[in-house]
Amino acid sequence: MFDAAYEAYISQPEIPHSIFEIPGARECAVEFRSFSKNGGFTGVRCGFTVMPKTVLARTESGKKLPLHPLWQRRWSTKSNSVSYPVQRGAEALYSPQGCKQVRALIEHYMANAKILRDACAAAGMQVHGGVNAPYLWIKTPAGLTSWEMFDRMLSELNIIITPGSGFGAQGEGFFRLSAFNSRENADEAARRIERFS
Repeated sequence: MFDAAYEAYISQPEIPHSIFEIPGARECAVEFRSFSKNGGFTGVRCGFTVMPKTVLARTESGKKLPLHPLWQRRWSTKSNSVSYPVQRGAEALYSPQGCKQVRALIEHYMANAKILRDACAAAGMQVHGGVNAPYLWIKTPAGLTSWEMFDRMLSELNIIITPGSGFGAQGEGFFRLSAFNSRENADEAARRIERFS
């Protein structure tokens, strides 16, 4: 199962925009597409699923069945779909004006990510991400836990971060910064981060 919510943020040509660009994926993968990150639909919950007809499921007895009709049956039985006004909003994202606005918004957030990435690097932090997605993952310095880093960033710099441990055990020792903000706030956060020691 592949979540392609951030597909529109991918800038490097070697990074696939869809799992179906990978050979063999049509036999084993399902892709989820959301308008939450490219169109600001986070609270509206609008998206779609790409379920190839070539994906098979296996019953307890070992019998193989196509998954597509089961998926279609589930959604036609258990869901009334997205409301009409929300559907029209999603449709507008594909209009020439909507495409232009989405692209401008993504460029704005990715410029924020670069500002934050450069500030973290200038402060001597080990930074990952912020290139093909609007989030940056930063290694906590001096062996601090992610929550200790949260406390320091909040008390010393007045910056709220997301402790990596909130994403599971593998996130411990890291924290996440988001580029979803105004340029003014990104610039101010960068100035504060550069003072971190």
